[in-house]
Amino acid sequence: MVTRKAKIVAWLPDAEEHNFPAARSYLCLIYTERRAAKMVAKLRAAGIVKFKAKDIFRASQLSLVGVSNLHVERDKKKIQAGTHLSPILLVRDEANGKVIVADGYHRLCAVYAFDEDAWIDCKIV
Repeated sequence: MVTRKAKIVAWLPDAEEHNFPAARSYLCLIYTERRAAKMVAKLRAAGIVKFKAKDIFRASQLSLVGVSNLHVERDKKKIQAGTHLSPILLVRDEANGKVIVADGYHRLCAVYAFDEDAWIDCKIV
């Protein structure tokens, strides 16, 4: 029997700068501009935490984008190459009892397709 060592998903030490305006743009669809800006400021200051891919999907109530999606495919190739991914930006929507993926949805889908039990580096407020 041949055993294969599981590949670990590599993460950057902090979210990339371009992730914050992307998160703000998305959050402005749900919240006021002012509230979205405050959330992004908190995300910038938040530390990195880890959650399993399957738990983020359950908490977000999102569906998985097909693995044929161009962005998901690009991120899957990064995982296979050992390229460090940017942590995912999450917001707790306590009023609705779920988590909003403010930025990193395609990275989340790629990691889940790779291994649903993989730990994902996140910032959450």
